[in-house]
Amino acid sequence: MAVVGFDLDMTLVDSSEGITRSLLATCERFGAFPPAAEVTATIGLPLTLVFPLWIPDIPYDEALEAYRAHYRVHGIPTTLPMPGAHRAVDVVRSAGGTVLVVSAKKPDFVEAVLNVVAIEVDVIVGDLFAEGKGAALLSYGAGVYVGDHPGDMVGARTAGAAAVGVSTGPASADDLWKSGADVVLASLVEFPGWLGARIDQTG
Repeated sequence: MAVVGFDLDMTLVDSSEGITRSLLATCERFGAFPPAAEVTATIGLPLTLVFPLWIPDIPYDEALEAYRAHYRVHGIPTTLPMPGAHRAVDVVRSAGGTVLVVSAKKPDFVEAVLNVVAIEVDVIVGDLFAEGKGAALLSYGAGVYVGDHPGDMVGARTAGAAAVGVSTGPASADDLWKSGADVVLASLVEFPGWLGARIDQTG
């Protein structure tokens, strides 16, 4: 077992409440009031694609500063581990593997979130999406990447890694299949069984 990569938001952790609250607060600060459900549906996308949906006239750096200030204080502490997350990480280590997290979040926020939910990983890479994630996965030699977003499946495919979808985020299982998933799990609870079968098949 070599390197197994995981996405963060809505894969290892349920960050939906904190992200939604912080995005709503940021939009409201600049005079926009999008529906909460629409905001939650954007989780997993980089903020460069999210802010223009509701505050297109606000400079990105200004919106980002407001978002991060709110999220640091009000968002990170609300994070919860996804069902099966601790066990998923543990089985990778038990098999002699390295746990890599590749996220669209900036690295210090990734670390802070993981600290809140008490999940220990070996390597953190942040500020990446889709093909960018693929480049990071390739550089670390990841053979598997687990994520909840179509962009995660693109990243895995870019790296030549097994694309493992978990339908725990805004994207449906069908969305993940269409984006190139090799397998779609209902949650990380199913991951140890899948990984064990993969190890048995590949030796």
